[in-house]
This record gives sequence, structure tokens and C-alpha cells, in this order.
Amino acid sequence: MTVAQPLPVQHPSVWTATQQQGKESEWCYHLSTTDLAEIDAALRHVQAKALELTVGAKVLRDSWLRREADHPSYLFVIQDVTQAEFPLPTLGPKLKQFTTEVVDGRGFQIIKGVPVDRYSPAESTTVYWGLGTYWGKIVPQNKKAHLIGHVRDIHKGDGLKNPINRVYSTNAAEPWHVDDADVVGLLCLKTAKEGGLTSWSSSAAIYNRMLQSHPQYVQVLSEDCYLDRKNEIPAGKKPYFVLPVFTRHKGHLCCFYADNYYQLCQRHAEVPRLTPTQLAAFAEFNRLAALDELRMDMKLQPGDIQLLHNHSIVHCRSGFVDYEEEDRKRHLLRMWITPEQGWPLPEQFADRYHTVEIGNRGGIYCPNETPYVPLDPFQ
Repeated sequence: MTVAQPLPVQHPSVWTATQQQGKESEWCYHLSTTDLAEIDAALRHVQAKALELTVGAKVLRDSWLRREADHPSYLFVIQDVTQAEFPLPTLGPKLKQFTTEVVDGRGFQIIKGVPVDRYSPAESTTVYWGLGTYWGKIVPQNKKAHLIGHVRDIHKGDGLKNPINRVYSTNAAEPWHVDDADVVGLLCLKTAKEGGLTSWSSSAAIYNRMLQSHPQYVQVLSEDCYLDRKNEIPAGKKPYFVLPVFTRHKGHLCCFYADNYYQLCQRHAEVPRLTPTQLAAFAEFNRLAALDELRMDMKLQPGDIQLLHNHSIVHCRSGFVDYEEEDRKRHLLRMWITPEQGWPLPEQFADRYHTVEIGNRGGIYCPNETPYVPLDPFQ
């Protein structure tokens, strides 16, 4: 019996970098004067509420949203801010439309012009959170249950000496991967002295190329692959999980790829050994993702936001060299988001996504941790 070969994917998320050239106006939005006025007004609204709830407590400029041990009467923290409490009358509908484009369209969006240079760290974090409430539910992204993560080298260049460290907390190059939520967002606060280039490619474009040139690799990557949890283990789960790279489900091609997690998972004796064919398939995936024709590149600048749909886009980052001064070091804020609209996912994703329920899935939930927004990268 002859098995029919899968058909190429046809979807708006199938694109090449070549095709996106000259279309920047479609995927890059510059915040207008009206947008910025609305953001400032929403921030002032949040600050006013914070002051109302701070019953006689002394408030410092960058700690007005912090739950301080010496201020037991302080009731307000960033993750308490709702969409209603961060009103954006005309920008809000645009932000929601960006979510639709990211989920059901090309899979990515750039927003430029958040005035982080005139905001304090707490204000930038609050503004980013407020914008995020228009994109969906924000979920924890590490074993500490951070709702906004600090993408910063906190290991002073030695992060990869311990392979369990998440690469985003180092200055090393991040290989091609997706994050563990429907959408990932980045807000750039500071750039590196050298390097730190962000790149992304269409997963379905990679699939279609591989289907044409190496269909046997598509078959291998459509079978179960074992990935390490890097010691971020939810209650009742194993220290690894199992997902194919490619899953075709209810009219969509869902991609879950995390290059270094496959290799690290080999530390578990019960996990099957990677085969030469699997390794060759991973290498081909990486090669295709990095092709000039497929790959989009951007060095995010302060005030830039990048939104990516993890089921249809893979991304990576080049290594970087930081400035010596602490206040000049590369620093981005990351958010994992599950929008109200989303692709249906097979039940197998629940082992990593906590559930496959649209609007409530994704994130990392470890025992005895309460999700919160840290203001300090080292927190």
C-alpha cells in the first residue's frame, strides 16, 4: 500500500524574507502621537490608583508598584492591572488587530516607539504589561513564575557553563526555537555593545522546503521527540516531555522546536538515544531556518516590540557583547501570551502547555510558586 506524501502547507504564515521585503508598512507599526498620549494617560491612571491604595505608605519612584515587606498596607502590584484599568481608546483596537494578524495571519508584528527612554524601569514594565492585557492572558515563563521575564545576561558571560541555565539569561547565541505559549512578545529597553541580532523564519516555509528536498526528515520530525524541562518541572510531571516538531491538526501545521533541548534530554537514561537520522533532520531544519531567503533579521532598538506566534514562527538570537556599565547592558522584557483566539492543539500539547484550552494554555507552572512581575532581573 502506497502512503500518500503530505501536501505543502498553504496559509498566510507561509512566507519568505524575500517576499516580505518592501512590505514593512504591513508588519511594522510606528506608534503615533495620539497612541503615545493614550499610553501616558493610562500609565498616569495606574499610578493614581497605586497611590490611592498606598494608605500613607512612603512611595519611591521605582518602587511604587512593588509589594515591599516594610509597607504591609501596600496593595497594588503590576499583575493586578487589568485592561479596563489601562484604557487605550483608539490604540487598544489596533493592538487586538495585531493579535489577529499574529495568530491567523503572517505570524509576526513589530511595534516601534514605546518611549522607554523617558520611563523609569517600573513604568516601562507597567506600560508593557498594560499593552499585553490587550493581547491576551499573560502566563508564567520560568520556574520562578515570572510573568514578565528579563532577557539579560545575569551570569556575566559564564551562563552556559551550566547547561540547565535558560539561554535567555546569558549572552550566548540562542539556537532556533519556539517558546512555550501561543505568542511571545519582546520589548527592548537597551541594546548590546555588539551582537544580539534577532532572527525569525516561517515554520511552514521550512516544512514545505524540507518536504520538497528531504521528505524523510519531515516524517522523522513528525514523530515523537524528547525535550528536557531544564529542571522546571510541574507537579506530577517527568523531567522531560514529548512532542513532535511538526504536527498537522485540524487544518494547521503546528511547530514545536527547541534545538538544544533535544540534546540536553539525553542526560536522562530512560530517554531513547537520538538517531543519526534525527540529528540530520535537526541540522536540516536549522539550515533551512537560517537561509537568507527565508530568514528575517532585526536588531531591536529601545522601544521596539516584537510579537511572534510560536506555532508558526521559529526564532533565534545571535550572541552578544555587553557594555561594562550596568545601566547600559542589553535588556529586554519578555512576555508569554495566550490570546482569546488560537489554533486548536492536539491533546499531547497539554503535557507542556498545562492545558490545550484556548485562552488558558501555555506557561510553566512549578510547585509552590505564585506568578508575579519582578522589577529586578536578578529577582
